Amino acid sequence: MANALKDLRDQVIVITGASSGIGLATAKLAAQRGAKLVLAARSEHVLETLVKQLHAQGCDARYVVADVSDRAQVEQIARAAIASHGRIDTWINNAGVSIYGRLDEVSEADSRRLFDVNFWGVVNGSLVALEHMRRDGGALINVGSEVSDAVVPLQGMYSASKHAVKGFTDALRVEIESVDKSPLSISLIQPTAVNTPYAQHAKNYMAREPKLPTPRIQPERVAEAILKAATERTRDVCVGAMAVINTNMFKLMPSLADRFSARQVVRQQYDEAPRRPAGTLYRAGETGVAHGAKTGRQRSSLN
Repeated sequence: MANALKDLRDQVIVITGASSGIGLATAKLAAQRGAKLVLAARSEHVLETLVKQLHAQGCDARYVVADVSDRAQVEQIARAAIASHGRIDTWINNAGVSIYGRLDEVSEADSRRLFDVNFWGVVNGSLVALEHMRRDGGALINVGSEVSDAVVPLQGMYSASKHAVKGFTDALRVEIESVDKSPLSISLIQPTAVNTPYAQHAKNYMAREPKLPTPRIQPERVAEAILKAATERTRDVCVGAMAVINTNMFKLMPSLADRFSARQVVRQQYDEAPRRPAGTLYRAGETGVAHGAKTGRQRSSLN
């Protein structure tokens, strides 16, 4: 029988992309429930401030500044966890970036950068985690998307990267769980649109400010699903009703799904000029917010 997963209060948890959005919400919720945390992102100031806040709340937390597209930097995350605690119980590959723009307009360099973070970042995190978790077990959790099965126009390369994450995660699960009979639990989390600064952080080729279509769920709901997978063996889970609807529609009625997806073009743009079109594709965001903002300057929840 596979090893049971530990209660959160007994776990050492690694979270990538922990400085904003789903990663930040997951870090805060895991801290409330007593987990020891190793948090990674490119935003050093945000991570430093977050860890100070968590320490004040009694949480054992530390941070590592890392770009997950670089395998050597991901290995530094693992070394920090092992040096501090001697083990890793759950590893959450959450870091991601996006691009708004037509596939025939986005540069090859930008598309490759997106894949370096979204796909190779998951590969790097998964394979590094395996080195430390394969024997004793635990949970390896990869954050995909409803567009791991569906697609959305103007975010075509993001959709492709999340399809790749699903394919990699499914194949890894078969090799590790079914072939090797390892006690490691490998999960894929597939949220619908989430109220995070995702759109504000995306690189934008459009003439208007990007947005995620409604309805959107709150990042804390995704955090709950992630932490449930850390304590209960889970294959995959769609988070949000629209994730269930969209993934099933693309599987069962793909032509109809294409037509519905085409309608998302106008629902992904505000009627205003772009504010920060470069986004965080190549640089740290340093926003420190879990939730998105419609208009105006976004203020960090960590200040």
